[in-house]
Amino acid sequence: MNQEKWFDRTFDFSSAQNIFPSIIERLAGTPARLEEKFLFIPENITTIRVNDTWTIKENVGHLTDLEPLWQGRLQDILNGEKELRPTDLQNRKTTEAAHNAVPITTLLNNFRQIRKQTVKRLQTLTEEQIFLSALHPRLKTPMRTMDLFLFVAEHDDHHLARITELVKWIKEHNGEFS
Repeated sequence: MNQEKWFDRTFDFSSAQNIFPSIIERLAGTPARLEEKFLFIPENITTIRVNDTWTIKENVGHLTDLEPLWQGRLQDILNGEKELRPTDLQNRKTTEAAHNAVPITTLLNNFRQIRKQTVKRLQTLTEEQIFLSALHPRLKTPMRTMDLFLFVAEHDDHHLARITELVKWIKEHNGEFS
């Protein structure tokens, strides 16, 4: 089953409930869920390119590449900016980063370390701060701090699911990890 492309996704941020503690748990758990995947993924398939899309390693590296954006957007909201900083919609940082040349353990550790910084910062926010907002530049919708990090958690899950899709495709087309 193929998932919706990230840029085709729509999001509903209308809930007034404070679900931020659950979002923080989800974000804090992403490194462990990612590391668990690699208990069963052989290193020799992590650089296979499928249909001109990112490899498994590039999907992992992309999560690290975007973490400074999420941290910066949090700062935008806390600073009272009207609009969140834009991202490079071509994802040049990931495309040019040469993640395939980096050991998977290093990629996973890099993500764990930068995500730990984000979670630590989120844990210090007040309830008032999690309901502050700024306009998302691509979606053109107000995004509260809570919404931004729900968006990040969804983005994490999107790439975890993509890694699962890649493993399945490689297994079906290359045999049982030959």
